[in-house]
Amino acid sequence: MAALSTAAQRRLASSSAAGPRRGARLVARVAEPLAQPNSGSSSFSSSSAADASLLARAGLPPTTTPYDDFKFAPIREAAVSRAMTRRYFRDLDEFAESDVVIVGAGSAGLACAYELGKVAPHLKIAMMEQSVAPGGGAWLGGQLFSAMVVRKPAHLMLDELEVPYEDDGDYVVVRHAALLTSTLMSHVLKNPNVKLFNAVAVEDLIVKPDDTVAGGRRVAGVVTNWSLVAQAHGTQSCMDPNVMEAGVVVSACGHDGPFGATSVKRLARLGMVPGGEVPGMGALDMEAAEGAIVGGTREVVPGMVLTGMELAEVDGSPRMGPTFGAMIVSGRRAAHVALAVLEKKRRAAAAAAKGGSTVEAAAAAL
Repeated sequence: MAALSTAAQRRLASSSAAGPRRGARLVARVAEPLAQPNSGSSSFSSSSAADASLLARAGLPPTTTPYDDFKFAPIREAAVSRAMTRRYFRDLDEFAESDVVIVGAGSAGLACAYELGKVAPHLKIAMMEQSVAPGGGAWLGGQLFSAMVVRKPAHLMLDELEVPYEDDGDYVVVRHAALLTSTLMSHVLKNPNVKLFNAVAVEDLIVKPDDTVAGGRRVAGVVTNWSLVAQAHGTQSCMDPNVMEAGVVVSACGHDGPFGATSVKRLARLGMVPGGEVPGMGALDMEAAEGAIVGGTREVVPGMVLTGMELAEVDGSPRMGPTFGAMIVSGRRAAHVALAVLEKKRRAAAAAAKGGSTVEAAAAAL
């Protein structure tokens, strides 16, 4: 081996000499317990903070932490079980008759629930989400990228939620889609009149005869099952579902997929889709797609409002890809359309209660 240069020998000697001294300092500091955060002051001393930082860089744990003497309150396993099941089945009982059932807790469904919570906090709102984690595709931007693009003026909801973003002119960019989705979700779920039933699939619709509406049939609720049960139907002989009645159903199931466009596909099999066909969404055109989704948000059949990309399946409008403004605004618009549907029902019921004829009740509902 070639001899080391004089400079290299000096560097090696210097590092060898420094090593033991630094190691000795670390050993000495590990032997001294770190100051407790509440011992005479509200924070660690500067020397203690330096010690903690030094130990962390060396991969060594501190000898004391604020949680070393932490103790939990006592609990029994049965108490944990009862705490969960009691509340869940109470919710099933309370929301068995809901004013609004939202199918799908993605960006459009969450935006709808958020708007309803603002303008109609007296209503009972049940959200059905087949996945364990609500949020749909709104946890990421496109192609597993983290940033979320929202075209103006849909960003006004971000201002309401105090979600920070970068302003790029005609659109804004949230640094991580999960920031908006989690913030929106927290605002929705803290409302006492909103209940999210996640890991619950909508398998079918409740449809009732109604001669006061076009077509003579109305969507009156949803048929539900736990998602894992729904996926296992082919392996078992009989696993009957549950039901939930609704004054109006808002479907936000997204474009076609294993659980996508669930309501639209069921309406088609029932022969209730206007025109009789489901053309499916068109090819991507961001400029046209977002306006088409917002403008097309409506009561597609009596008792059912469509929002978000599920509309594209019925209308054949273009897909939009990774831009989320239309999901936000379509969901918010769907909330107001749903309120209008409930008001029509209320007027029809009031007319019928006064002894009016079916024709008069129908006229009152218009």
